Amino acid sequence: MKVRKWFLLLLMFVLGSISAMGGSVQAAQTSPGISIFLDGQQIKSDVAPYIIPKVNVTMVPFRVISESLGAEVYWDQNLQTATILKENTVLSMVVNQKYALVNDSSIPLDASVENKQGRVMVPLRFVSEQLGLQVNWEQTTRTITLLTGSVAVTPPPPPQDIIGGGTSGSVTTPNDNSNVPIPPVNTANGLRGVWVSTVYNLDWPSTGSYGNQAKQQQEYIQLLNELQTMGMNAVFVQVRPSADALYPSSLVPWSKYLTGTQGKDPGYDPLTFMVEETHKRGMQFHAWFNPFRANVDAKTDQLAANHVVKKHPEWIVNSSNKLYINPGIPQARQAIIAEITEVVQRYDVDGVHLDDYFYPSNGIFNDETTFKTYNSKNIPTKADWRRDNINLFVQQLNQSIKNTKPHVQFGISPFGVWRNIAVDKSGSDTKAGVTAYDNMYADVRTWIKQGWMDYVTPQIYWSLSFAPAQYDKLVTWWSSEVRGTNVKLYIGHSPYKLGTTEAGWQNSQEIINQLDYNTQHPEVQGSVFFSAKDLRKNPLGLLQALSSYYNR
Repeated sequence: MKVRKWFLLLLMFVLGSISAMGGSVQAAQTSPGISIFLDGQQIKSDVAPYIIPKVNVTMVPFRVISESLGAEVYWDQNLQTATILKENTVLSMVVNQKYALVNDSSIPLDASVENKQGRVMVPLRFVSEQLGLQVNWEQTTRTITLLTGSVAVTPPPPPQDIIGGGTSGSVTTPNDNSNVPIPPVNTANGLRGVWVSTVYNLDWPSTGSYGNQAKQQQEYIQLLNELQTMGMNAVFVQVRPSADALYPSSLVPWSKYLTGTQGKDPGYDPLTFMVEETHKRGMQFHAWFNPFRANVDAKTDQLAANHVVKKHPEWIVNSSNKLYINPGIPQARQAIIAEITEVVQRYDVDGVHLDDYFYPSNGIFNDETTFKTYNSKNIPTKADWRRDNINLFVQQLNQSIKNTKPHVQFGISPFGVWRNIAVDKSGSDTKAGVTAYDNMYADVRTWIKQGWMDYVTPQIYWSLSFAPAQYDKLVTWWSSEVRGTNVKLYIGHSPYKLGTTEAGWQNSQEIINQLDYNTQHPEVQGSVFFSAKDLRKNPLGLLQALSSYYNR
């Protein structure tokens, strides 16, 4: 087994290197006759790992176990912090700190990381078990046995008031059978979805409903009833507008768009309610996350104490007076994955949906230090490094979702232009001033080819007559991108532009013509409209036109 061979080589190297550390390490050693076995084969060395007296903890260099299992490891000399990342696990330990952070949960340690003459040493059992190794100690023979077989690691439980049995806000566990896939919604005639924005209270809930559970629930019921009447069969509801939550979370604070105050309990679980009401109507519910937006402005005085800006200011970048979580910091990426996975674990959502909030498309994003610190692959350009950061995030998030509930769909809604043909001959025949690849560092083509998502919903928010980015040309281009893959293509439409002066939006027939054009491409399997409030306004008689179209 390849992993096993690498582990043997690395562990032999480490055990040999310990002898060169001199008296400081030897002073900590006890009982040199410790044997180490990996999957039944003895690792021979003249020097055993050292044991910290009193607490009886075996210490080894932290790169041994982590790198042999394909994890990323980082040492921050200034903060004296060791960080190990593997799949869905982020493990951080600080010198002299008697606890470790595992996916942002605190776990007590008998012995923490040590920095001995420039060599970082970590507790063997703790790190091994967190990364999936089974560790056994046989006292009579003084033998450590390491097994690389798959070992389930139980994550720290959420707080009592989240999992039920507590008295805070009468919160209960969402459904006991949440791991059972619900029957799929009939989308034989294509998915017809609507984005429901909660940021700024754009679509739901209204500011007039702050703190009023009954009013918020009635507003959502009315919203669903109207959307269903329009012929819609899916909603994409923004459950994480600004690194916060429209559900009780053990990781992020309550969203201010529920009560007017971030961190304040609204007295019920909105997400449980929304999912149940949506499924009652045979509609799909996709949980929409803004992954890297920390706050819509740079003000921090009204943010909750457990908001990421307060907890991890070192992860935050201010760009054009908006706060972003830095995608270049591996721990930050993994924290977001854990926060999204929390929803997948606890709720019967049909899908996880991301928008195009990766790197901001304009303004200065100051990540030069991050580029130098976390460029373990030695990627030569910052642009390629940024794209690699997002690629890793998408790949690992998809893996986490599928490991948790394989039936849950994962989709992304990128900016409508991947690259212009003038820059890349394989790009679209467009002249967009911003592109997903070059400005947001979203390499959607790679995500499609690698199968890292189930569907892609490009935001093609231009008309059939808008020359710089023509709707039909872009639909044709995206259709060719997904052709021959298992990635579904849904098109993002912009009814909010109807009635504006931009070319092509002076008649609601524009949307109908776009839907007609989609039928020329079998790859297009549905449409999603931005956003609910704009459909409900019935701009230029669009609802009547949609009803006629979907019922013909």
